[in-house]
Amino acid sequence: MKVFITRAIFESGLQKLREAGIEYTQWTEKRDLTQQELIEHAKAHDALLFLGANKLDKDFLNACSHLKVISLHSVGYDKVDIGEAARLNIPVGNTPGVLSKATADTAFLLMLATSRKAFYMHKTIEKGEWGFSDPTANLGKELYGKTLGVFGLGKIGFEMARLCKSAYGMDIIYYNRSNNPEAEQDLNARKVSFDELLANSDVLTVHTALTDETRGMFNKEVFSKMKPDAIFINTARGAIHNEEDLAEALEKGIIWGAGLDVTNPEPMKAGNPLLDMPNVCILPHIGSATLETRLEMTRLAVENVIAGLKGEALPNRVLP
Repeated sequence: MKVFITRAIFESGLQKLREAGIEYTQWTEKRDLTQQELIEHAKAHDALLFLGANKLDKDFLNACSHLKVISLHSVGYDKVDIGEAARLNIPVGNTPGVLSKATADTAFLLMLATSRKAFYMHKTIEKGEWGFSDPTANLGKELYGKTLGVFGLGKIGFEMARLCKSAYGMDIIYYNRSNNPEAEQDLNARKVSFDELLANSDVLTVHTALTDETRGMFNKEVFSKMKPDAIFINTARGAIHNEEDLAEALEKGIIWGAGLDVTNPEPMKAGNPLLDMPNVCILPHIGSATLETRLEMTRLAVENVIAGLKGEALPNRVLP
């Protein structure tokens, strides 16, 4: 049995594959595979351990319908046509649970950095503009006692809410399809309607999956319903917000600031106007980028591969 791995992974993961008697090929070039290259490599292997910009869409899945398992080195699975994979009986696995704290830390970092215009002020030093001190200029916002609105209060959203409650005594409101009893009991979180979330959040943080329903959801109309001094945080998927509408909302003062770990498209171009805005902080999708988290993600991804090639149930399977 052979698995094709679309990125270089940790040696610990490769060792587990060798111990299971599984051969592997790693793509080590510092560029994404073309779609045709991915198909050709996948055809020569029994399993795919995937991370990258490619789409595992209907065309890919039908071209590679022989695959015994597709293991994603991620929690998100929006790049995979899960329904088509199920129709073709190709199990798809992901890596849930292990990156909740790391991603919440990134959201918290972006919230705090945005509130104090930290990235912009750092740039003034690089430009040699740290000169006369004006006590009324470049002021940030304090977070103590403010209201955090969580769009998608799952594991990551819960960790973000816990941090904000502990550090700043923030009130927690959230919008979900279902209630989160743990958050309501431990954090005194309150479930509200979407419009209430927009109207009452001093900081609105997004922690939902990218679906047909959430794609482009945060647009001009939605930003117009938020507080003019609100901060928008997105560490989920860039396509959940409309980037042109976000830039316009910031330029016109419809909302106050934004912190993004995800953009649309990715990678963001260097000339994007958001990068020069004082109250915007952007990171290059590093939410899970800690050594501990990435090691755990590799472990889960490899365990899904091994189970799939043995014909066993995946430890973490994505269901349609």
